[in-house]
Amino acid sequence: MADSNEEKSLGEECLGSLEEKISDFFSESSNGSNCTSLDDDEEESSDPAEREEFWLGQESLLQEILSRSNLTGSKLRREVSRAMKMTKETVECRCPKPSSNRCAICLRRAVIDHLHTVGYDAALCTSTWRSTREIPGGKHEYIDVIVHATDRKKEARFVIELDFRVEFEMAKACEDYQKLITHLPESFVGKPEHLNTVLSVVCGACKRSMRERKIYMGPWRKRKFMLKKWAGSQRRWFSDLSPAVSVQSKELLMPIHTFSLCSAAVEVA
Repeated sequence: MADSNEEKSLGEECLGSLEEKISDFFSESSNGSNCTSLDDDEEESSDPAEREEFWLGQESLLQEILSRSNLTGSKLRREVSRAMKMTKETVECRCPKPSSNRCAICLRRAVIDHLHTVGYDAALCTSTWRSTREIPGGKHEYIDVIVHATDRKKEARFVIELDFRVEFEMAKACEDYQKLITHLPESFVGKPEHLNTVLSVVCGACKRSMRERKIYMGPWRKRKFMLKKWAGSQRRWFSDLSPAVSVQSKELLMPIHTFSLCSAAVEVA
């Protein structure tokens, strides 16, 4: 049975530094003008020193965010890794058109089943969104886990994306971007606010890489689109496809600086 007794505070000492760094990311200036959005069309500096500083800074910031994210959910993370290993070795695709390679759909459902057996409130979450003038519509599936404190008065939500790093791979990206995404975990297990910060850094780096290569950046690469995959209108399903609940998630859509990344958190022991 999942044990959430080890609820612990991560302390106030780290509240400022990371949030300030992320805010600086949004307000980076070019030729004296402030950048207000990751999706703006401002020109990047061609100064080699500035370029090196940018990529080193984003690498450092990404590593720090992932380090903070790993402070919570350690046991859940281990159970997900265990489930994936067992599933790859034993589970065959049961889809109407079986896949000879690893089936992402069957893998997700097998992981959910395993998490249920060890006591987690896990469900398949489907996020859907409509097309706008800026981004195309789409649909995305991932795993959603709700962890309750012992007194049931507090709960923490965790997002599980089994193929996380693949979401950001690009064949024509610059070398620095390719190096940056090697720091991403193959599978992400963490809170929505940490996922939000990761998306901010990586999507910003993607935009920089595409401009350095003078390649058009498709709307499906932008942060606005990536956010929709784990936010927007969602529906939780159990692995047998019985509906759990429909929700409108606002966690990933909130401004990045509003998150307290080091506030009290429920540890999945």
